[in-house]
Amino acid sequence: MTNRERRDKGLAYIADESVAEEMIVCRKILQKLNFIDRSDFEGIAKIVKELLGKSDGAFINPPFYCDYGKHIEVGKNFFANYNCTLLDVAKIKIGDNCQLAPNVAIYTAGHPVHPVSRNSAYEYGKEVTIGDNVWIGGNTVVCPGVHIGSNVVIGAGSVVTKNIPDWCIAAGNPCKVIRKITDDDKKKLFRDEEIDEEAWNDIVARME
Repeated sequence: MTNRERRDKGLAYIADESVAEEMIVCRKILQKLNFIDRSDFEGIAKIVKELLGKSDGAFINPPFYCDYGKHIEVGKNFFANYNCTLLDVAKIKIGDNCQLAPNVAIYTAGHPVHPVSRNSAYEYGKEVTIGDNVWIGGNTVVCPGVHIGSNVVIGAGSVVTKNIPDWCIAAGNPCKVIRKITDDDKKKLFRDEEIDEEAWNDIVARME
């Protein structure tokens, strides 16, 4: 097998010249994204479409970093805030209506533990999947092979090393489930503060 084939099967591979060629294509797109006029929202959205391919309403606040772009699959209304890094050696699948706060890092890439194996230049990638309606707080790290369910909030500064189930708030290092999200949370804004009546009435009207 070629190293590209090995990489895409989740096997140990070496980032040889053929792999580097794919990275170069991505870096040229990132160069455009990361140096565009930050007020040119239409231009940014166009470059994001070029980077990610199939996407619907995706927007990224530059700077943004990834290895390939084409290994990132996002659903409708994806948003990534400033300085996010998605190392997409393996596939990163993200559902609809997901938000990444500043400095979120999603890593699929890894290296062998033992220095003899690690110094051989072999590495690997393991897929990360994220469900619908997920908000990942700032400075969170998502490690290789992790699955985050739908309707989840990950607290800022978390390190997600294991799977997180649907409908929960999780946080910490390592990231652990704090509690379930219920209908009682619908009007909550910040801690014990609730959404004001004008905004809440607007939300209710949109649900009708």
